[in-house]
Amino acid sequence: MEERLRDMRRCHPDYVKVSRISGIIGGVTLMTAAAAYLLLAQSKGWTLIPGWAALALFIIAFIWFTCIEPGLTYRTFGFKVSPEQLELASGYIWLSDTVVPMTRVQHVELESGPLLRRYGLAEVKVVTAAKTHVIKALEKTEAEQLKFRIGELAKVVDHDE
Repeated sequence: MEERLRDMRRCHPDYVKVSRISGIIGGVTLMTAAAAYLLLAQSKGWTLIPGWAALALFIIAFIWFTCIEPGLTYRTFGFKVSPEQLELASGYIWLSDTVVPMTRVQHVELESGPLLRRYGLAEVKVVTAAKTHVIKALEKTEAEQLKFRIGELAKVVDHDE
């Protein structure tokens, strides 16, 4: 696994924290909804099976998205930018190695949600006609430089400036 990522740049280590916090927020929200259903079902005399099944699934998802997935994604994601192409590698069960020719890049976006901003991170999104490729969680200045570089290599005009 490490062999295919040796020459590639990686996302920032704080990606793991951001991903875990996001997983906690989502998991707690879903488990609260399942608990609310159980309370409502108990008071109305409905069956409790859907609530318990949902709660069990949400607990499993919570464990996956807070404990396991963030570290795996961090260890298995890499990217490399050259004048001719962008290479992306990801995956831990189904491996994905993608090569995007710079001539196919339509535009480049920089995104930073509240959690990413809290940690000074941003994502670079490279858009082609077929798909949007995401370079995860880079430091904000590095992400801005990468966005500009890919834009220059792809000869994309930045209308934001």
